[in-house]
Amino acid sequence: MAVLMAVGLGLLAPGPAVAEPYCGLVWGSLAKSDPAMSQSKVVNVRTGRHYCFDRLVIDLNGPVAGYTVRYVPQVSQDGSGSPVPLRGRAFIQLTVNAPAYDDAGQPTYNPANKNELSEVGGYQTFRQLAWAGSFEGYSSLGLGVRARLPFRVFALAGPGSGSRLVVDVAHYW
Repeated sequence: MAVLMAVGLGLLAPGPAVAEPYCGLVWGSLAKSDPAMSQSKVVNVRTGRHYCFDRLVIDLNGPVAGYTVRYVPQVSQDGSGSPVPLRGRAFIQLTVNAPAYDDAGQPTYNPANKNELSEVGGYQTFRQLAWAGSFEGYSSLGLGVRARLPFRVFALAGPGSGSRLVVDVAHYW
């Protein structure tokens, strides 16, 4: 009773309201990178939908090494620097430090439609996923998203001797 009276008289102030993070996610939107170089090759790119985030997966035929994932004003093609047009209000340039071609220069990943690597219609966050090229041992993709939202990047082993570079972009802050 005394506490209620103290609050009512203004002697005690209630604590600040703190919102719980969306789905418990505590990711940020700043660049994430690992400078290591990979001997692996990019062999596939795919996407998926989850309750709290949309997921991008890059399959490699060996261990994941380095990458850079960051928001940019405009995604650029590898080699030429030409802009990659994307749908969305924010853009992520993802570069994996692994080529999409073998030692003989033959493609290990050659998308049928470089402007639409995966059908993302109906996704809550993703708007478009496009190929930005593979040049001098680096492969890049452009991801158009609904807004600048938090994301995380991590590697998963398998299947077999391969691995996966995973980028999850949250639906909300």
